[in-house]
Amino acid sequence: MKLHGFYIILICLLSTSCGVKQSLKVRPDVSGIEEIDVLRVKHNDSLYSLGNNSLSKNEFGIWELYVEGNALERGLATGSLTRELMHKQERAIMGKIETLVPSVGYQNFLRKAVTFFNRKMHLHVPEEYKAEIYGVSRFALSQYNSFAPAYVRALYLHGAHDIGHALQDLMLVGCTSFAAWDSKTADGKLLLGRNFDFYVGDEFAEEKIVAFINPDKGHKFMMYTWGGMIGVVSGMNEKGLSVTINAGKSKIPLVAKTPISLVAREILQYAATTEEAIEIAEKREVFVSEALMIGSAVEKKAILIEMSPGNLGVYEVENSDQLICSNHFQSDAFSSNKRNLQSRKESHTEYRFELMQELLNRNDALTPFKAAEILRNKEGLEGANLGLGNEKAINQLLAHHGIIFKPEERKVWISANPYQLGAFVAYDLKKAFRKFASGNTRESVASLEETIPEDNFLKTEKFENYREYRRLSEKLSEAFAAGKPVQEEDLKRLTQLNPNYWKAYSQAGEYYYSQKNYKKAVIYFKQALKREVTTLPDEKWLEKMIRKSYRKI
Repeated sequence: MKLHGFYIILICLLSTSCGVKQSLKVRPDVSGIEEIDVLRVKHNDSLYSLGNNSLSKNEFGIWELYVEGNALERGLATGSLTRELMHKQERAIMGKIETLVPSVGYQNFLRKAVTFFNRKMHLHVPEEYKAEIYGVSRFALSQYNSFAPAYVRALYLHGAHDIGHALQDLMLVGCTSFAAWDSKTADGKLLLGRNFDFYVGDEFAEEKIVAFINPDKGHKFMMYTWGGMIGVVSGMNEKGLSVTINAGKSKIPLVAKTPISLVAREILQYAATTEEAIEIAEKREVFVSEALMIGSAVEKKAILIEMSPGNLGVYEVENSDQLICSNHFQSDAFSSNKRNLQSRKESHTEYRFELMQELLNRNDALTPFKAAEILRNKEGLEGANLGLGNEKAINQLLAHHGIIFKPEERKVWISANPYQLGAFVAYDLKKAFRKFASGNTRESVASLEETIPEDNFLKTEKFENYREYRRLSEKLSEAFAAGKPVQEEDLKRLTQLNPNYWKAYSQAGEYYYSQKNYKKAVIYFKQALKREVTTLPDEKWLEKMIRKSYRKI
């Protein structure tokens, strides 16, 4: 995205204003912080403790975190216990920024622009969560303080997810979720599943944390997360209320307000019913469009709370026992919203919605095992071969995680690496919190007997080819960007590794076009069009490139 020089100058001037400078200095009340113990005990490389709080790594490579107390105590305990995991996430995010923006001058501009954009965020974040984020930030890496002070940077990163959703052209998100109950599930109980397709690089998703939070106020809850993140993208509380978030079509926001993950966190911590969840959502101002799927054990149903800047809608299904959410809104409040209608027409959200309908209709008497199979599905409508990694699939082979809830039983299944192909590790919230209360932190709190095995696809040649395809595609993209020559054998290999994926051919076509080999460019662009292209703008772009190539011949 390019900005005109006038706007660049304007932002730079604004980012030196008193309001922006003041926002960098605002801190929450942290009185009594000196009295809180932050000295963790390292038992081994996979087990740490700090008072009653603990962090351990289970046999599936998932870190199990337990923290308790008030906001500042929780934040300090989380930061102390997970510091290495948080550092890895910081390096992954900041390294991504440095890769995308290698120029020091542009990095300085980016820092100023980010500071200006987030200048009012602190006004929209509850004091409790500011204190918790401050506690976590005490253990952040000092090497990035030039970008922003540790606390401010930690606050900003809670809005990074929202920006990723707003910039959908970058394909950072494409989440799909569902809920089923009554006749659609084997036991009639509520069952929910979702894929969290938020991607900022493989390194970012390597260290996952299942956090069990015992706050001094509100409900105990679990969430699947990463180092430095106190917001919620997927979680369930002790009352059997589950929350997951799905992006909606947003315009590029001009100023940050409440990050959606903190809205979801507040709901998880303080709501026991869908009505209470709605009341909390109505209090908060967000800066992107987002749908929150709420599952309720108390009411034995699921709803969608659809939020955007200045609007909120609630969607409930009538005369149905299933609810589906992709990346468009369904409530009356957004029925005539132009961006929502455009997204349904041009993006892959409608396709995935219909695909989920097809999969649910094909799988009556749903169980957690069947739910995992749906979340792992790589095919298109009517079994179409989309090519591996296509955003039209439920399983795009880039998810940070997949997750399944049975709220009435307080049970959850979370995917181990890679993506949602690893084992879905089972947890019983009641048993887990009892174990943590007993001080037994040396053993995993997972319910191993209910864990769903890893996908057999992991053991296939196709999966190895896909991994090689990803590595080669990234290598070629870096070469393109640097203007370096590419071996023709690599381009052939790219399409051989993932022969049904349109992007493999499109990438080869782009290279040949840049090298003025327009005949070969046409061949590859046409091959791309013969595959299942992800979006309508993608199709139009390919058609445009074919016309341009022919004119050059």
